[in-house]
Amino acid sequence: MLPIHFLDLAAQHAPLQPALLAACQRVLTAGDFIQGNEVAAFASELSQQLEGAAVVPCANGTDALQLALMSLQLPPGAEVIVPAFTYVATLEAAAVLGLHPVVADVLPGTFNLDPAVVASALTPRTGAIVAVHLFGQCANLEALRALADQHGVALLEDNAQALGAAYMFGNGQVRPAGTVGEVGTASFFPSKNLGGFGDGGALFTHDTARAELLRQLANHGQVRKYHHQHIGLNSRLDTLQAALLRVKLPYLATWTTARQRIAARYDAIFADMPGINPPARDPQSTHTFHQYVITLPTETHRDQLRAYLHLHGVPTAVYYPLPVHQQPAYAYLGYYTGQFPVAEQLCRTVLALPVHPTLTEEQVDYIAETVQAGLPEGHTPD
Repeated sequence: MLPIHFLDLAAQHAPLQPALLAACQRVLTAGDFIQGNEVAAFASELSQQLEGAAVVPCANGTDALQLALMSLQLPPGAEVIVPAFTYVATLEAAAVLGLHPVVADVLPGTFNLDPAVVASALTPRTGAIVAVHLFGQCANLEALRALADQHGVALLEDNAQALGAAYMFGNGQVRPAGTVGEVGTASFFPSKNLGGFGDGGALFTHDTARAELLRQLANHGQVRKYHHQHIGLNSRLDTLQAALLRVKLPYLATWTTARQRIAARYDAIFADMPGINPPARDPQSTHTFHQYVITLPTETHRDQLRAYLHLHGVPTAVYYPLPVHQQPAYAYLGYYTGQFPVAEQLCRTVLALPVHPTLTEEQVDYIAETVQAGLPEGHTPD
């Protein structure tokens, strides 16, 4: 059996090498390295997969979050509700703009924002709710959209991990992840399901005027060259990255199906395995399985299993080891340990297993069997 990698980009890219090299050659020949034709072409092709939502490319996923917030034109100190269990960029984008992150706890099964907690966190100072579609599954967009509309605040979607997912509303309407809020954001960091060969990002919106504003904000606030209507950023997707992403985009659905097939195999094996909680599936959302994250009863169980898996050639990762309210950079927000118990418990007990699309059935079965063999003695199910 081949060695198991947590993510094997070399294997994923191998069959695409001729097309990737041809894309590089196109850009080198054209010499349009900034805002070249490939950027507009990529935006158009991605838009087609998002039911016609405008796509505004930018330099990275964190910039996308910041630009989305900038487009809301909130007053200094306005509150932005964010999950306690997320990557720090969700808070960072608000903090650097002088906005006030308000942390809300998450659901223990899906790891996404708990709408009931969000409802209790809303105040007259709230300007936006940021729904993070963690690990590839949509947050409860129906409930969060209703709360945002009821209170007159914006809903933003941090879709860095869920590009290609879809959400079904109670009335049967299905919308691509990232297109329900005022703005959705994406990251093309190499490890993402649609990853580039460096940093990259994008924003999605069905609001034509907002899309134009986002384009201006991402390009120094220019309305035309050397005429700056807004204070903006220098945040542009490189032409080379766009060309390479165009090669990979047609394969995204196939890769997502492979991830879902691997996740289903894990689910079936872990279903009756005491001490292992597979990730919950929300029936209103598809799941792209950017990560396949199990939970263990305790931190000790998690750490012992992780060590056993490492010893037996199975790489793992912990997303995330510390909730955002316990990060030293955000101590100024005044939160305390114990205030967000679900997020804190998840940080102690989550473990991500390999789920990339080039895993073989033999490798998946070996991983699952090794998990079973490595469960510490005396484990108890949640």
